[in-house]
Amino acid sequence: MLQLVLNYLGIAMFASSGAMVAIRKGFDLFGIAALGILTGVGGGVVRDVFLGIHPPTSIQHWPNITVAVVATAVATLAARHVIRFNRIVLTLDAVGMGFFATSGAAIAADRGASWFAAVLVGLTTAIGGGIIRDVLVREIPLLMRPDDLYAVPALIGATTYAVIDYFGPQWVGLTVGTVLATVLRLAGLVFGWRLPTGPQDLIVGDP
Repeated sequence: MLQLVLNYLGIAMFASSGAMVAIRKGFDLFGIAALGILTGVGGGVVRDVFLGIHPPTSIQHWPNITVAVVATAVATLAARHVIRFNRIVLTLDAVGMGFFATSGAAIAADRGASWFAAVLVGLTTAIGGGIIRDVLVREIPLLMRPDDLYAVPALIGATTYAVIDYFGPQWVGLTVGTVLATVLRLAGLVFGWRLPTGPQDLIVGDP
């Protein structure tokens, strides 16, 4: 049950972030809806493809799409109130990432994946929707940007879930992994944590 709740929360957070990006880019209502829904369910679709679930759950059953539609609509209606917070998209993205990192790993584990595969599927689920969103609006995906941590918190959250699930109750792994991934991502945003880049003298600037 907790796994299902986390999955829906992840969809809602990512769909909301997609809607916020679409509004900032000046999309019409159809574009806002499309980007919100694709962002919300994109990670889950990639997860299901990796796990051999055909058709993917997100398009086979109505709840996931419905959650994405509702979250997109709410975000659109509330945009005037929340878009003034400059980091609202990053915050929504961080929360969604934490939910998806563990729920994706849990779904993979429940379908017989090894702990290693479960961690990788959790990571992919966490970053998939954000990558789809950023590519569609022609931005460098957060995964590739050197500004702050993104994939690392998702990887840590998914790994934490897998370790705890191996030794104890699944709900503990889901809770601890989700909180850890989200907190690490938010802390990275607040404190500017980042991984080292390559040699600075080899970075090519804009022409």
